[in-house]
Amino acid sequence: MTESKEKVRYRIASIGGCFGTALMLSACAAGPDYHAPQSAALGVPDTYYGAGAAQPVSDADLAQWWSRLNDPTLSALIDKAIAGNLDIVQAQARLRQARESLIQTNAAFLPQLNGTATGGRNYSSQDAGGRLDANGNPIGGGGSNWSSSYSARVNASWQIDLFGELARGSEAARADLAASGYDLANVRMTIISELVTNYVQARLAHEQLRIARETQKVQEDNYRIAGWRLQAGLVSSLDEQQARAQLAQTNATIPQLEARLRSSLNRVAVLTGQAPGEATRALETPAPLPVASTQIATGIPADTLRQRPDVRSAERALAAATARIGVAQAQLYPALGISGNIGTTSNAFRDLFSLITGGIFGNVQQLIFDGGRLRSQVRSQRAATDAAFAAYKQSVLTAVEDVENAVAQLNSARARKAEFAVAFEASNNAAILARSQYQAGLIDFQTLLTSESTLLNARNSLASAQSDEVLAIAQLYNALGGGWQNMETQAR
Repeated sequence: MTESKEKVRYRIASIGGCFGTALMLSACAAGPDYHAPQSAALGVPDTYYGAGAAQPVSDADLAQWWSRLNDPTLSALIDKAIAGNLDIVQAQARLRQARESLIQTNAAFLPQLNGTATGGRNYSSQDAGGRLDANGNPIGGGGSNWSSSYSARVNASWQIDLFGELARGSEAARADLAASGYDLANVRMTIISELVTNYVQARLAHEQLRIARETQKVQEDNYRIAGWRLQAGLVSSLDEQQARAQLAQTNATIPQLEARLRSSLNRVAVLTGQAPGEATRALETPAPLPVASTQIATGIPADTLRQRPDVRSAERALAAATARIGVAQAQLYPALGISGNIGTTSNAFRDLFSLITGGIFGNVQQLIFDGGRLRSQVRSQRAATDAAFAAYKQSVLTAVEDVENAVAQLNSARARKAEFAVAFEASNNAAILARSQYQAGLIDFQTLLTSESTLLNARNSLASAQSDEVLAIAQLYNALGGGWQNMETQAR
């Protein structure tokens, strides 16, 4: 008898490559099995073009990259943003939704049970002479026109996952959950980068305001000197009017810089989940720009597939789309279900469970004709999977592009900072000489005006280059996928 059963099991397993569930018949998932695309299929180069020799980058370096800027105020703001930013809160809610969706999907593997219970009194205005209703209760009957009836029933149903429709659905839901986790990480990474950008812009506005106010004082002195020289008959009114115009132009830049500072501070407040205004009052006190780190490892492009959460989200979306091909394809095959019920009926509550009835049934359902609807759904899902693959490859190539652009921006900022430092030193020396020579009457005011305008431009350009270097570092770490490595990407 045992040998006969083994033969039956073998035959069942050989039909369509499926193994038995129920009567030794288990599920065989329809559709293709997912395998992550290799780097060669994604067009990933071996090294970054503009980054020079590849140096390995660790998760520890990426996790809190902003700490390398040595600015405790910035680090504290990022902590606030991670805890209170409303975009992050929304992404966390979407992650919890994905977790519940997976639970709902997995519930389909288990039998579904529901129960009903009724009880009541029946009335008949006439004696029915001992006649009974469909439930065996007397109609009217005897000396009373009232009778009782009670019933209880439990129904059960279970879908046998013969061809893996439920398994593929669960696979897709797990991939969706992982993608939602990476989407949360990407939102967090983006918020950190945006916060650093606005913080640096605020500090740049502070620096440019300092430069403008210092220049304002010098130009006020020039205006007074020009007025004295005019009164002494040493120069014409041209010098005085040029000095007045120069001072007015500098004065006009200050409100613009103050507005730029306020805009950056307002954005910082919102990014930390607070209303603009009082939340950033402490940041109104001027402070220097963060100090940029000198060495940044970029690793190799293949690391991007692991480091970038948006790339990993796109890969999980591809896995989910592939699994849904199996969901659509399984609907073409027979569906096996088991259902059953158990119940009891009585005209007295104490006798409710004296007689119990029940049954168990099996059913097989197979589509015969639907005008090609289900096969069209399979083709549609295959097209969706092709689109998901293209989106995944696009995200990989975009990530490589982001790194290359960030490296180029960083190299440019550092080269410009070095040259502007030289320009600032030379123009400062020239302005000091021009001021003393003008006071001595050796040069005209136009020469002084030119030298001081050159100095002002050099100071502003140097400050901009310093901020551009920090912003390029933030852009590079964002392109490398930094800022989420120590966070949970699964819903609790």
